[in-house]
Amino acid sequence: MDTLALSRLQFALTAMFHFIFVPLTLGLGWLTAFFETRYARTGDERWLSITRFWGKLFLINFALGVVTGLTMEFQFGMNWAEYSKYVGDIFGAPLAIEATVAFFMESTFIGVWVFGWERLSRKAHAGAMWIVAFATNMSALWILLANGWMQRPVGYVLRNGRAEMVDFAALITNPYGWLEFFHTVFAGWVIAGFFVMGVSAWHLLRRNQEDLFKRSFGAGAVFALASSLLVAGVGDLSGVNAAKNQPAKFAAMESVWETRTAAPMALLTIPSLSGEGNAVEALKIPYALSLLAFHSPSAEVKGLNDFLPADRPPVPPVFLSFRTMVALGGLFILLSGAGVWLWHKDLLQEYPLYLKVMLFSIPLPYIAIQLGWIVTEMGRQPWAVYGLMRTAEGVTKTVSTGQVWMSLIGFTLFYSALGIVDIWLLAKYAKKGMEG
Repeated sequence: MDTLALSRLQFALTAMFHFIFVPLTLGLGWLTAFFETRYARTGDERWLSITRFWGKLFLINFALGVVTGLTMEFQFGMNWAEYSKYVGDIFGAPLAIEATVAFFMESTFIGVWVFGWERLSRKAHAGAMWIVAFATNMSALWILLANGWMQRPVGYVLRNGRAEMVDFAALITNPYGWLEFFHTVFAGWVIAGFFVMGVSAWHLLRRNQEDLFKRSFGAGAVFALASSLLVAGVGDLSGVNAAKNQPAKFAAMESVWETRTAAPMALLTIPSLSGEGNAVEALKIPYALSLLAFHSPSAEVKGLNDFLPADRPPVPPVFLSFRTMVALGGLFILLSGAGVWLWHKDLLQEYPLYLKVMLFSIPLPYIAIQLGWIVTEMGRQPWAVYGLMRTAEGVTKTVSTGQVWMSLIGFTLFYSALGIVDIWLLAKYAKKGMEG
């Protein structure tokens, strides 16, 4: 592999690994704040035990997320110097706000929460966790607004061979960035809900602290169901947005090759491995693709043949990732909906098979959110900044293949060790159960 391919592989691996930790943090903070609020209002020690249990798992996950996030930033200078020069004026403001405001607030109040148990009132201590949860999600907002600019550049001029910001308001109101934010955050909430349900199911199967873990399971199930429905709603809007602003990406998502009005959607589609067209295209629903793309049965949907081969994203991985992500999203609604019903009827332990399914379902939302990012980022290719800068133009000119190999191997070993530590710690403390 050449320097470009290795640099892309390294960034993909480190970004995907980092994003194992981020989404759980986005949702588990809110749930922990909810649990502690119940304790602050009622004084019921059972809610305190629940809060301490999930708060400990939140802290473990947060610490690993910080470490993996810091190493990602080094790659912009090491492997993607040309890209950094091109977008530096745009990215400087949102990333600075993320670091100096959101992350600073998040880190400060995590310290307050950890060390303030005996020093703050119950309500003040719960308030600290609400601030942590809010700041965590605000960190995601600024990063995703920056990524949204890569997907749909706004508020800039091209000057001196780089993009320079002329309208900060356009960047922070960019619909692409806000849709990415809500889609990502709601998906993170689904992960947190399924994590809480899965761990609670493990204890319920073993009859451990049943009252406490039933409460946890119920909160996780309601949270997961609401979040899964929100993901579906925002996902629909994201599809419309992609069809309007990145038609080649939308065409790859559905493996559409010919431009059509009143376009049908083929439920059974297999892209051709030869590179163009579909090997199988059957079970078509009339008008469905036009409705999906533009909410109009007569709308025109562009096909990939309207774009030069050099301007098309890789179809099979984008198409398969999108279809699998959508299928998993439907499964999450069914599983969390069943969980809410069983919890409400107090029938959870009457269905041990369901509890086992929920235990082994913990990885599924992680897989879905990674597939979503494959659609988002591979679907944008060959562009690093859509329509302005190709990915091949962003790689560092002076870095050698050997240097990238060394950093790739180093990051892989380092991240593998961190992953083992994280799984071991989460499993260790999750199995311990709650105090009291």
